[in-house]
Amino acid sequence: MLAQVAGDGVNKAFVIRDEAIRARCMSLIAELPLGPPYAVRITLYDDPRSLEQNAKLWAMLEDIAEQVEWYGKKLSSWDWKDVMTSALIKANVVPNLDGTGFVACGLHTSKLGKRRMSELIELIEAFAAEKGVRWSDE
Repeated sequence: MLAQVAGDGVNKAFVIRDEAIRARCMSLIAELPLGPPYAVRITLYDDPRSLEQNAKLWAMLEDIAEQVEWYGKKLSSWDWKDVMTSALIKANVVPNLDGTGFVACGLHTSKLGKRRMSELIELIEAFAAEKGVRWSDE
């Protein structure tokens, strides 16, 4: 059975949970006539991050800010968020306006879903382990 989550006879939406559902969706697309009136829209969706994930992120960043020196500087938890998010997202980096530094573009953790937020937390945990960070909740 196809895992249909929405549909009105013409418009259909599916959650691709296994190979059978993926194959059925591909088959439906292959059977469509070319051109109008049909259009196919594919939307990749990640569940929104949880409040628990958000709280954990900021607690971890605070612990790192208190315990880790970065190239001779102490960074705020907000700075660490940018450093960690840039490592995850591989942000586009451009010179700032006066040429004295750089700006990482497109760093918005608010747009991260559950899966990507989990990846960010794992990245932070690995970094913290390398630096010997002790979590304050332990």
